[in-house]
Amino acid sequence: MGKHRDKMEQDLALRGLSPSTREGYLRYADAFVAHFERSADELGTEQVRSWLLWLLKVRKRDASTVNVAIASLRFLFVSLGRPEVMHDIRGVRRQHRAPDILSGGEVERLLAASADIKHRAIFTLLYGAGLRVSEVLALRVGDIDSQRMVVHVRNTKNRHDRIVPLSPRMLHTLRDYWKARRPQGTLLFPGQGGSKPLSRDAVGLAIRTTARRAGIDKKVYPHLMRHAFATHLLELGTDLRTVQILLGHRSLSSTTRYTHLTEARRLTLSSPLEALRTEQGQILG
Repeated sequence: MGKHRDKMEQDLALRGLSPSTREGYLRYADAFVAHFERSADELGTEQVRSWLLWLLKVRKRDASTVNVAIASLRFLFVSLGRPEVMHDIRGVRRQHRAPDILSGGEVERLLAASADIKHRAIFTLLYGAGLRVSEVLALRVGDIDSQRMVVHVRNTKNRHDRIVPLSPRMLHTLRDYWKARRPQGTLLFPGQGGSKPLSRDAVGLAIRTTARRAGIDKKVYPHLMRHAFATHLLELGTDLRTVQILLGHRSLSSTTRYTHLTEARRLTLSSPLEALRTEQGQILG
């Protein structure tokens, strides 16, 4: 897109959107323009509708993916000074399906089947702290505070840093990883070259491969570990508000104000990871 892409990239940065969001929006905008092999100035509502239908009908993309593409194009045309192009474009209605949650036993099998200590450390944080994969991959060595037994989660999806408990088992796994790999630089999980984090695709492939090795028939993906974390905490008796705060979710109710756990309360919480091998953990399956 040339100069149009540069301006859109600048506008995205000025909005303070996360790097991963900016990258995704630019990728969809590039794909839209490349699809028609014309300048963005020559494209309008008709082309937007055509491309979105192509994503849905031909590429078989789901509603969530298409809605991200719509958000990207909305930003593109605002950046071009033509917001009216998207005025009549509405988001695709999503079908809300409950995820196929892993049982406690399946989580144990998955962790045990992780032959690579780096992957095991990542999976342990996804489940043990309920982190998003983007949050795990953005972690820096200094974000692990073994003195206070907490993990500092920064630059989150909702732009609110938070602190989550670091359980003894999580710390033990991270120390095993550190001794084995000694990552260079500040990133806790660097990719090849060490200057950038491991890619989300690499984590997705690793967890699918490990799930097959563990004999788990369910569709397993990184975010499923976060779902399991929340579900298992609730099954262990943790109140819903606490789980919401640990996950870093904004409240959907306009009457509920976002609050933080007190330091004392946060430090006394136990991750469901610690319950898996105990009598209490048997209720997780």
